[in-house]
This record gives sequence, C-alpha cells and structure tokens, in this order.
Amino acid sequence: GGRAQVGSTPSVTPKGRPLMRSPLLYSRPTIRAGIDEPELMNPMRRLLAFALLVFAIPVSAQQTSQAGPAIHSGGAVFAINAEIPTPADREYKVAFEASTGDQGELNVVFNNVARFINMHAQAGVPRENIRTAIVIHGSAGWDLINDAAYRERHGTANPNAELLSEMMAFGTEVILCGQTAASRGIPTDRLVNGAQVALSAMTAFVLLQQDGYYANPW
Repeated sequence: GGRAQVGSTPSVTPKGRPLMRSPLLYSRPTIRAGIDEPELMNPMRRLLAFALLVFAIPVSAQQTSQAGPAIHSGGAVFAINAEIPTPADREYKVAFEASTGDQGELNVVFNNVARFINMHAQAGVPRENIRTAIVIHGSAGWDLINDAAYRERHGTANPNAELLSEMMAFGTEVILCGQTAASRGIPTDRLVNGAQVALSAMTAFVLLQQDGYYANPW
C-alpha cells in the first residue's frame, strides 16, 4: 500500500489499463546549440523563409517597359522576342472603343491605343502601316474636353489631353459619339483639338469597318 515512486509504474486508466503516452505529444525536440526552442517549434516561420528563397527574383532579371518610338507621353510596352512574325509590310488598322473614364486619371483605353502604336513601331512596322481610331461614348466622353473645360469641371488639367494630342498628331482618329454628347451635355465646341463628332458610336464603327478597320475585341 506504499506510494509508488514517480516513473516506477505506468499511469493507468480508471479501468486499470495502462495509459499509452504518444511520443508525438510528449517528446521534446532536440535543441541545437545557439537556437531557441520557439524557433524550432514554429513551422510557419520556417515555411515563410523557404517561400522567400523560392520566389525571390533578382531585380536584374525583371524586364522594364518603355514608351516610344512613336508615342512618348504614354503607351509603355515590353520588347518581345515573338515566335509569330509581325510583318512590317502589313497594314495594322484597328478601332478601339472607350466607354468609361475616371476623373483625374489617364483613360486606360487611350493608353492601350498608345501601346498598340508603340509595340508595332518597336517591332519595325512603319508609321504609314499603323492606323488606329478611338470611338468614345458614355462617361469617357468627358475625357475629351480641353484643359480649360476640364479645369472648370474638375479643378485640374485634363490628364488625357497630352496623350490624345500626340496620338492624333501620329494619325489616330478620335471620334466622340454625338448621342453621348447630346445626352450628357458635353460641349462639342470645347473638345481637345482634333477630336471629331459622329452621329453615333454605332455609326462610327460601321464607317470605320467599311474603311478596313478591325474592331478591337476589348
């Protein structure tokens, strides 16, 4: 009836069966010299360190985009070693649609048109074979008003004016939907110099496609 020494007998359940101790629950990790135990017991920290090693990319391996040689105020693109040839003697005539715009910001579609021009110019396509048009309707119509009108409306210069002027000087047609202008009260006499007004955006696309322009799918 004496008390058993600690560790002299295994623990038992109420029914008298030995209680098995799992080595996963009760064993302690070996501690290496100079490393605290919490460091060894934190798998998330080890996983994070591993991920940083695997996904780290040297800065020198990253490509940088560049504007030009045709449009310099926007339209930065990457130089590509393309497997599909870009024939310089083909004509690249594309019509883009812009229907939305954000106040005080460069219109994404306008910048995409500049990218289209620059990427083909960088690929060696001559200027006369790069033909673009932008058909604007909806809220994007306000991105066509000149700096003075834009300042009156938003209190700042039009961030699209310089890019639009440079693309129109290159030969891009910038066309505003007349129905949009009438319904939204956009002053057609205060547009960026060179912008044109069509009966409607639908009409503009019909005429452009009859002139050989392909409608950009996005």
